[in-house]
Amino acid sequence: MMRNLFLRKASLWPRFHVTVAQSLEGKKKAEVIELEVPMTDSMREIQNAIMECVEVSIHELKKGNSGLEMDDWNLDSALLKNFDVMVRRQLDPNWHRVSWKTKQIVNDLTVLRTMLNSILTYDAVSFLQHLDTIHAAHSPPPGSTRQTQSPWLFLDAAQTIFDTARRRVYSAAAKDAARESNIDSLRPVLEELPKWSLLAEVLEEIDRDLYFEPPIKDDSNGSILIMCSNTDICRQLRDFLQTMHVKPKTEKKPDEEDEDADKPSAAFMMRRRLRNYLRWKRQFAQVSATLFAENQKALNGATDTRPGMGGHRGGKVPANKRRRQRGGGNVGVSMGRAENGSIMQYIEKPGEVADLMAEVQITEEEAQQKEEVIADPLDNMEDYFQLYDMQDLIVVHAYDGDQDEHVLEEVKPRYIIMYEPDAAFIRRVEVYRSSHNDRNVRVYFMYYGGSVEEQKYLSSVRREKDAFTKLIKERASMSLVMTVDPAEDPEEAFLRTVNTRIAGGGRLAATAEPPRVVVDVREFRSSLPSLLHGRSMIIVPCMLTVGDYILSPNICVERKSISDLISSFKDGRLYTQAETMFQHYKSPMLLIEFDQNKSFTLEPFADLSGSLNSVAPTNMSSDLQSKLVLLTLAFPKLRIIWSSSPYQTAEIFELLKTQEEEPDPIAAVRAGLDKDARAEDQAFNQEPQDMLAIVPGVTPKNIKSLVLETESIREVANMTEKELEPLVGKTAGRQIHGFFNRNVMEEDD
Repeated sequence: MMRNLFLRKASLWPRFHVTVAQSLEGKKKAEVIELEVPMTDSMREIQNAIMECVEVSIHELKKGNSGLEMDDWNLDSALLKNFDVMVRRQLDPNWHRVSWKTKQIVNDLTVLRTMLNSILTYDAVSFLQHLDTIHAAHSPPPGSTRQTQSPWLFLDAAQTIFDTARRRVYSAAAKDAARESNIDSLRPVLEELPKWSLLAEVLEEIDRDLYFEPPIKDDSNGSILIMCSNTDICRQLRDFLQTMHVKPKTEKKPDEEDEDADKPSAAFMMRRRLRNYLRWKRQFAQVSATLFAENQKALNGATDTRPGMGGHRGGKVPANKRRRQRGGGNVGVSMGRAENGSIMQYIEKPGEVADLMAEVQITEEEAQQKEEVIADPLDNMEDYFQLYDMQDLIVVHAYDGDQDEHVLEEVKPRYIIMYEPDAAFIRRVEVYRSSHNDRNVRVYFMYYGGSVEEQKYLSSVRREKDAFTKLIKERASMSLVMTVDPAEDPEEAFLRTVNTRIAGGGRLAATAEPPRVVVDVREFRSSLPSLLHGRSMIIVPCMLTVGDYILSPNICVERKSISDLISSFKDGRLYTQAETMFQHYKSPMLLIEFDQNKSFTLEPFADLSGSLNSVAPTNMSSDLQSKLVLLTLAFPKLRIIWSSSPYQTAEIFELLKTQEEEPDPIAAVRAGLDKDARAEDQAFNQEPQDMLAIVPGVTPKNIKSLVLETESIREVANMTEKELEPLVGKTAGRQIHGFFNRNVMEEDD
């Protein structure tokens, strides 16, 4: 880093330096109250189960990739914020050689680490809904021939995660003998997060101190600042603070109600979220059933319908192939196992859902609460709105890096409640307190004892200290390295077009004009234009119709990443682009650029013993190579440039411009346009066209009329069949209209 910044001396000022410590502590220290919150038994059980899944996943990664450096791959480092990024960075150079199972486990690590954070921050209902979406995303859809699932779903710990999460929301109640139907009812449990009650106690303590012991007036506003990790937690805390004193009437005894009357509770919020969850799950089941019916129709249509040739596919399952079921069909709250050993999603019976909805139906107290205002036009702002006193405000804000300093300066809080620990914010509070001696600050530091949250915080503090210690040791033994500015000498730049390898000097053309490259403005989303500028080339941004980079009047380059190359072959856009380049340039080139941190190959050496899915990338790669061969057969003079990174591309461009004249930006813009047309009339956004091309009824023939006659996809979606018929025809118009106006929620299979 010092070499790149052309520095010879580095100064290190760690937090534990005597001068820094004295400056931050100042005359008055910020009053810090540390609050350790115990987790509930169910939260601890889920956390231990997730940690077990993470440990097994890391063990499987080590076993399948023994040739890599894996000293840091352990359970402690898995808690770090960038652990999955670190693992992926080590595997990226050999990503084409790793097995499908390894790729699946790497993705699973990200999911499991997200679950570790969710169990501590999400409420019980939201966490269960999060688990339902994870299970649906990592399981093959019904009727699918894909039999590959995430390995952690086969563990007993996964069963513990889902069962315990469900018991936090509802549990089975005893059967009512008076009922005629033999249905087990469900009763809501709605376990609350322990931090909620502690947060209410802290706010009550602050109010009590302000009333009995008013603080001395200072420069602070006296407001309360609550800091948490993200905006979702901000909304959760806002809902809790607004409704913690709303007590819906339940079937509790009068003595119990009197005891809990004054205690803050999240019962109102949790009951509302449970109602929303039950409605969401019913709609989710309807959508899944509709999509399954379509997949089943497609599979049945693809099977052989000749008698005796179709086996039992699409028909009745033979008796010896039927799955045996024990019991009469009464399913408990716990999830079962599928035939392949993975856990199955629990589906409640209609009677159970009805009983549960009856338990959490809206009471009179809940009905009196106003619904949340989604959009307020502020028409009567002067009549109904006024400015609050800063001393009465409770500000809930998410950690936002350097912006937190501006929040502290603007709010000027007297009380800061750190709902979740963050080492960087603690440093900012220290600087804020030492910079304003006339402001008293009290900090409440909340964390779950014995949790991943505590381990992450302690690990970040330890890594901060170890990093400075390592830097101090390296600085003491570091040798001074002097480098030369790699900028090109002006004399060499003057003679850059002279090729001395040719006898007699070849073309003795010398110019003082700096090299110039005409670049399409859409290419500035990549790093290549800045790298070309770093090589002393003048970048001229233009809206190009033909090509992405114009290196000379004869050389036009169309740049494609691997994903762009696949999509261009799929919609036939690359063939049209190559044809257009040959109409206007003598030497068109196709640049296939790979990611610098990824493998430089199209061949995935996947493990064929893993699953049938590992063969799919090979088929995709062979299909891509076949299309490249067909492209070169159609355009024999097309040159293909293979580049492993944008850095190598910049070097290749510099070599290609040798002995070439500089391009004309005006001629480059006019290329591909009609004589009477303007550039802005021919420029269309390609991404909406790609989205429109996959709509049923849209063909390469009628898409042009849709693009020319409409302004956006939204306009196409809102058109009627009669409006679409003149543009695409009657049949295609019916298909397009049916696609945009389909409602999967109301469809019945």
